[in-house]
Amino acid sequence: MAVISQHIIDQAKQLRREFHTRPELGLNEHHTAQKISELLRSFGLEVHTGIAGTGIVATLRNGEGPSIGLRADIDALPIQELNSFEHVSQNPGLMHACGHDGHSAILLGAARHLSENRQFRGTVHFIFQPAEENAGGGQMMVNEGLFERFPMQEVYALHNWPGLPVGEVAVSQGPMMASQDNFYITLTGKGCHAAMPELGADPVVAGAQLILSLQSLISRRLSPLEQTVISLTQVQAGEAINVIPETLHMSGTLRCQSNETRISCWRLIEEYVKAVPLPFGVRGEVRWEFGYPVTKNHPAQAEIVREAAEHSPGVTKVHFNNPPSMAAEDFAYLLERCPGAYFWLGADGAEPSASLHNAHFDFNDDLIPLGIGIWSTLVERSLKE
Repeated sequence: MAVISQHIIDQAKQLRREFHTRPELGLNEHHTAQKISELLRSFGLEVHTGIAGTGIVATLRNGEGPSIGLRADIDALPIQELNSFEHVSQNPGLMHACGHDGHSAILLGAARHLSENRQFRGTVHFIFQPAEENAGGGQMMVNEGLFERFPMQEVYALHNWPGLPVGEVAVSQGPMMASQDNFYITLTGKGCHAAMPELGADPVVAGAQLILSLQSLISRRLSPLEQTVISLTQVQAGEAINVIPETLHMSGTLRCQSNETRISCWRLIEEYVKAVPLPFGVRGEVRWEFGYPVTKNHPAQAEIVREAAEHSPGVTKVHFNNPPSMAAEDFAYLLERCPGAYFWLGADGAEPSASLHNAHFDFNDDLIPLGIGIWSTLVERSLKE
């Protein structure tokens, strides 16, 4: 059981608040990356920068043995913060609304603890990843040779989780987070006077029918055991109240809990977009913006996380094989290339945490010693002397 010194915890808390005041968007985390690099060097680690632009990998070696990776995300969101505490964002329109400031501080604390207390045999790679929010920094790091340059047998990541009490951990042997794809549909008809619809081909009526039909796709074309969400979130058509428009544009998101279902949904959505508007004399087309795959844990590594959490100070309960979330996470790309696991660290204190991606969110600093302890315990148990 790793015991974390108070001075490491205090430094990590101070760093977390410093990161919160200086949020930066994905691939622009220049100040954040510089600060992290300086600290890692001061801990005596080998530091490699410029991976996927602002990504960092720091390596701690302690003799011959296996190699594992621990990853934290470092980017912020384009949200105007509505908090009023002293460490509120100083960058207008940007904030750490997902807790990446806390994830980075936890991993820095673990790097310092493990560098000062080398109760393991092998190598640890500390991965500070840019652009988790939508830009796919995880895929970029993989494509730029993350696993070739820094060979590792396992890789792990954590995320703070509102809705779960502080002291509790959740991990599953399988999907933790959904895939995420966006689609953009264009329906093209024939514009005409709204008082004479028979002279045109109305894309608005066709669009209304398509929206309803896409919802029946889930209930009638897929197994009820499949966990899938199709949400139409934007619809734009027309300029005048007395004109049936020529075109209608709609867009939305697809979330799936298996990559096989994801592929089926791509095909089915395209089928519906082409077929449903036809009786209205309207032509449908769809353009895809393919996003993150399913974040799917490897069973053996999920069990390693469970055992490490159960042996970490301050952890009161470990939830195992709970239902996954329909949110998405680009750690999925790392898990596709290397065995590993992703887990949630409860964030609710005496008062429930604001939700992730909320303008009132703030990372709960009580998670910092817990996270450092879990990372350190996981390393010490996995890389036994």
